[in-house]
Amino acid sequence: MAQPDPGLGPKPISPNPKKAIASNIVILGLVSFFTDIGTQMIYPILPLYLTAVLGASPAVIGVIEGVAESLASVLRLFSGIVADKYNNKKQLAFIGYFGSFVSKILIIFSTTWGGVLLARVTDRFGKGLRTAPRDALIAESTQKSGLGKSFGLHKALDMMGTAAGILLAYFLLAAPEGGYRNIFICSMIPALIGPLVVLLVKDSKKPIAKKLNFGWKAFDGRLKLFLLITFVFTLGNSSNAFLLLRAYSAGFSARETVLLYFVYSLVAALLSYHVGKWSDRAGRRYTLPIGYILYGLVYLGIGLLSSRPAFYGLFVVYGFYVAIATGGERALLAEIAPERLKASAFGLHSAIVGIGLLPASVIAGFFWDCWGEAAPFIFGGALGLLAGISVFLLLGLKNAPASAKS
Repeated sequence: MAQPDPGLGPKPISPNPKKAIASNIVILGLVSFFTDIGTQMIYPILPLYLTAVLGASPAVIGVIEGVAESLASVLRLFSGIVADKYNNKKQLAFIGYFGSFVSKILIIFSTTWGGVLLARVTDRFGKGLRTAPRDALIAESTQKSGLGKSFGLHKALDMMGTAAGILLAYFLLAAPEGGYRNIFICSMIPALIGPLVVLLVKDSKKPIAKKLNFGWKAFDGRLKLFLLITFVFTLGNSSNAFLLLRAYSAGFSARETVLLYFVYSLVAALLSYHVGKWSDRAGRRYTLPIGYILYGLVYLGIGLLSSRPAFYGLFVVYGFYVAIATGGERALLAEIAPERLKASAFGLHSAIVGIGLLPASVIAGFFWDCWGEAAPFIFGGALGLLAGISVFLLLGLKNAPASAKS
């Protein structure tokens, strides 16, 4: 494995680089931990709330999820460009995380699916604003040889928050005074802690760039091809709301569906850091495609199987996919993006994912309505397998990044 060029590595962001680097990654992980507790207290019960209480159909859920993600897509790219140009990554991250808190207020007062749509748009708007600057801060705080480990640690803390939020929702649903509204109210507390913790982040000291080339030509061929593969894969990567609806239709109760989602989150939380370290050693060529292939197999299984043991096993494997792919994608982007355009690359990637999620969720909803509940998962599974093969071939090119073995 080629050693990273020290001249291209991230610059120290404080007089004590090692301490600052460690604290920045942990702090940003804790921000995601608290924010995800609030978000995931709501997310797994939201499709059930929409269908059981507000009377929405799967197609409406697909529209809500798709519109919420896609309206934030342009903002994701915009925030990455602004973060690179003005070096205001910390400020953008704070505003974005605060948007998650505002969305909890909106959902409390929602009495129609249109109100839920507004809340979801606000939440995804905040995510679109914060994601690229946050990922760039993590990349700047990490040596190139440890990108997988750093993003894996962040994802582990993120998924721990997801698991904690789901578990809280599970117990609150069982409480005598439990109900959807009480869960919505309780979710506001961790959602407020998240943006407050952002204030502890040490921002980089890079000067504001006077002139940067933000055009498509600024990125090399590997990055462009990877973004194309990402878009095709995303067309089959519909909202997790459909996974929860599929479990519900297979005979799981509302609480059991939440518990199933908890199993997936816990697996991802426990494996993300270790899988990130493994990807640094083995190379992204041999790890990232495995993630996409696992996704494809899980979706095919969800579509074709219906037994309870099979669903638990598939959700465990789905957690493994998240542990491999999410951190691996970000580490790969950090490796192959130009040094001064990392936030822009993260933003472009997030924008492409967001743009693809509108047709993905809409397609899934209408496939479900027209051809049955298995159809969207068979479609997504096929695209997952295609993405795994394509990424393996892409990273086998002679000009693949140094840490991706050829």
